Amino acid sequence: MFDTRHWIAALAATCLFTTAARADEEAEKMVQDALDVMYHTCQSVIDEADGDEAYVLDVVSKMVALSLYNREIDITAYSTSEEDKTRLREAFVAALGEGCQSDQNALLGGVVDTAVKSTLGL
Repeated sequence: MFDTRHWIAALAATCLFTTAARADEEAEKMVQDALDVMYHTCQSVIDEADGDEAYVLDVVSKMVALSLYNREIDITAYSTSEEDKTRLREAFVAALGEGCQSDQNALLGGVVDTAVKSTLGL
């Protein structure tokens, strides 16, 4: 079992922000994939992962993709260099960590969406 800080640190090593330009069919699949994991809280994703960091990364990545898609955000407009990507990733991880630290029972999708908004200054 690992704690919230552990999986948040793992997130920093993974680029969560990808281009959200997708064909309708791909977008529909992405939405469905994200909806399938929206029941998670900050704590339940860790409990269900049972030490599998890849599972946590997959769930958070789906939620990030949905947040970007819902807002029609092209992340490349915010990230034109490796330094930008690193800055965004670090800001996102910090915001996600703060959200989950303040309420382990918060719905993860809401915490992710808030982290996306604050990271991008929306």
